[in-house]
Amino acid sequence: MIRVPSDLRKISWLAVTILVLLRISIGWHLFYEGLWKIKTQNTATPWTAEGYLKIATGPLRTTFRNMTGDPNDLKWLDLDTMKAKWEAWRERFETHYQFDDDQKSRLSALLNGTGKDFSVDKVQMPPDFSFEDAVKSAGVAKDAIKYDANGQKLIVSHELHLLPVERARLIEEVKESREKAADKVLYDKLIEAIENVATRSSRLSYYERLSAMLKGDPERGGIKQKVKKDGDDEIVVVISEVDYYRDMIRRYDENHAKAKTKSEWDHLDKQWSDLQAKRRSLVGPIQAMEKDLIEDAYKIVTQDQFALGAPPEAVTEMTRINLQTMWGLAILGTLLMVGFCTRLAALGGAVLLFMFYMALPPWPGLQEPPGIEHNLIVNKVFVEIVALLALVAMPSGRWFGLDALAYALFSRRKSGTSEQK
Repeated sequence: MIRVPSDLRKISWLAVTILVLLRISIGWHLFYEGLWKIKTQNTATPWTAEGYLKIATGPLRTTFRNMTGDPNDLKWLDLDTMKAKWEAWRERFETHYQFDDDQKSRLSALLNGTGKDFSVDKVQMPPDFSFEDAVKSAGVAKDAIKYDANGQKLIVSHELHLLPVERARLIEEVKESREKAADKVLYDKLIEAIENVATRSSRLSYYERLSAMLKGDPERGGIKQKVKKDGDDEIVVVISEVDYYRDMIRRYDENHAKAKTKSEWDHLDKQWSDLQAKRRSLVGPIQAMEKDLIEDAYKIVTQDQFALGAPPEAVTEMTRINLQTMWGLAILGTLLMVGFCTRLAALGGAVLLFMFYMALPPWPGLQEPPGIEHNLIVNKVFVEIVALLALVAMPSGRWFGLDALAYALFSRRKSGTSEQK
């Protein structure tokens, strides 16, 4: 028979019932949060704590943001880092789906290109027209496009390609010569050939597209800035958009460290909004490109290979944090609901929620956390932390839960041992 703990003589049955219900309710809340997050891992939008950590405020802002490994998404804007990331992904992808040599070659072509020049056959050059001079006058990069008179081919280098601005200038040069010629048919055919070979050469590999986007695309350009030099004289310099974004981050961090008044925080909110807009404009296209790469890679996978499921993701610091958070919530919630190791589970839950609280503390003098709620010191997370700490001080698992069974079993064994003595 289960012994009635002496503390029940001091606490009413109503209070005991409410405290047990509180424990089970908090346990269900934590368990379901963890379970939902775990289930999303098999969807197109898996849950991650990355966004929450990146918007951290308060005295531990830098610590929480650095836990993501890349708080400002600068790794997406580094060519060498992205190439290394894609190479690691390719190795996992090929190994998981057991690609044969042909499939490996096709995936390599997606990333690196075919390694072959682009050409158009049966191109007859108009008489008295120097294609080499036209290319030079148009300012086209050396060896980007050339004419093979013997094979009557127009060839564009697979390494240099033909930029849209170069194609337009070259066609203008041909049109100027066309206006002076009596027979315009060959000129029209040459213009058509230039358009065709330029279209083919515009199909860049993913590494070429990545390089063009991160190392300088003439069509995107840079950002002009006026810089004072020795008095009133000004010079105009052009910096890359990535460098400009880095400078925005530096200025924001400096202002964040100094902000104290509401007006300063309001100004900082505007700065943050501009910073995130710039981040999206730079990182968004790279992320979209990576998504396109993965979609194109899946077109190489056969139906039988699809049965192997999704390839493993790269293990990063953020991956470990996500797993710890998801399973921590689910396990602690389960322990609280069934009342096993109740006090330890309540303490663990309080510590976990305290980490959530400290990431976005609603303290006076700090930037107000984003959201529709307005709190001062106390928010819903803080209330749940206090409730869990109260459960740490109460043996609620012995009132109702597996702890009660363990206590009864231990008491019986202890009593049996005493009687034998």
